[in-house]
Amino acid sequence: MSVDLSVLEGAYLRDLLAQPQAVADTVAALRTLPPLPARALSSERIVLTGMGSSLHALHPLQLRLTRTGRTALMVETSELVHGQSDLLDARTLVVAVSQSGRSAETLQLLNLIGGRPSRPCVIGITNTPDSPLATRTDFVVPLRAGTEYSVSCKTYLATLVALEWLGCALGGDELGALHTELAQAAPAIASYLAAWPDHVTHLAREFTGLRHLFLTGRGASLAAVGTGALIVKESTRFHAEGMSSPAFRHGPLEMVSPGLFALVFAGDAATVALNEALVRDIRGAGGRAALVAENTAPGPFQLPALPAHLRPVVEMLPVQMLSLALAALAGREPGRFERATKITVVA
Repeated sequence: MSVDLSVLEGAYLRDLLAQPQAVADTVAALRTLPPLPARALSSERIVLTGMGSSLHALHPLQLRLTRTGRTALMVETSELVHGQSDLLDARTLVVAVSQSGRSAETLQLLNLIGGRPSRPCVIGITNTPDSPLATRTDFVVPLRAGTEYSVSCKTYLATLVALEWLGCALGGDELGALHTELAQAAPAIASYLAAWPDHVTHLAREFTGLRHLFLTGRGASLAAVGTGALIVKESTRFHAEGMSSPAFRHGPLEMVSPGLFALVFAGDAATVALNEALVRDIRGAGGRAALVAENTAPGPFQLPALPAHLRPVVEMLPVQMLSLALAALAGREPGRFERATKITVVA
């Protein structure tokens, strides 16, 4: 089967290939940040908020904070504004993620907080230094991903890196050791992306006749599951659904057929056997499935080796290759907006 890769040339592919530099520049910026404000360290509870990929990226941080005994809630920004605003008091630390820093929901949140006499401490994570999120919060963790012209990719990876720093700082852990580990991320991403034409060609052949696409995982891998399904729909207009691996067994397992493909993230050692079993069961029922892991066979599903807590930074790479393959099969440039825009201005 011949695969025409020329159709992929455009802003999305350029953004994908710029990811190593975006991560390296963000890591460099993190080294220069001052200590967090005292209120951030002493808050009774932490509300983690964002929309779309900005929300999904918060999964690893929420798990990390919970393991250290902090009360950390993940709430979509729109729901925080309209349904759970009672959380926004002086006892709360809000960690707000918005790559543009000026999406409609982010502006609503900032306006709501600014009008309160007893307001929470707010940490903003954004790629836009002059945005409202950067200028109207108590502390800013900057992304240095550069201008992103298409679907979220390099800003998403930069966000995961920035949230690693924030989790370490909130936990009082040694930042020097983290910086050393984060320095491994950009070369690891570059090594994977160097083979992107081979990855895409392999996947395009794998996806012939595909009708249903699922992404599943557990724990920190839910960041890639949620964002992955979102960017596939956004960049290729192919329907994809993301859910936890156990949730797939509660109903969607009945959909298994030769036209179904499930991308399963191996994730942490504690649950990798359960995710491997899901791959076997889907294949045994006549469907198609693959495990994303460091120790799988060389190819698009093999992750570059990084410390386990940095795995979410590279888990999105196979999904990006998958989106390119689906676009090549459809004969269309991926990531070109037709109905939406880069910044969502209507809540």
